[in-house]
Amino acid sequence: PPELVFDEGLGDLFVIRTAGHVLSDLELGSVEYAVEHLKVPLVVVLGHERCGAVQAMISGELPRGHIKAIIDSLKSEEEISAVPLTDHYRLEHCIQANIWHAVHALHRSPMLAAATKEGRLKIIGARYDLDDRQVQFLGEE
Repeated sequence: PPELVFDEGLGDLFVIRTAGHVLSDLELGSVEYAVEHLKVPLVVVLGHERCGAVQAMISGELPRGHIKAIIDSLKSEEEISAVPLTDHYRLEHCIQANIWHAVHALHRSPMLAAATKEGRLKIIGARYDLDDRQVQFLGEE
């Protein structure tokens, strides 16, 4: 859990988790709520090494049930589409592209963009390494 990764107590972080950082209106509304009503000053899009959702998208296997919506969403991301199919590090680069996609999507929210412009909010991307348990901050848009 992010609380353990960042050495915080339960309830100290406002955490929204979706497979593949898929952001629907519900997740975006939750982030906007956290910023506007709870005065959250920092949003971290935290991806992780060996992301199963991105691996499933790369594998090309046909997903079952509602998992297809996640895979279709990932396939439609411009940032992931820009990663060449022949990239030797395609999984890692797609994971990072997926993180940036979510950061960009958050910045497109008028409410979050205004909070960022006013200096009340920062939105950053980060990647968690499952092996060494370190967080690499990728920066801001």
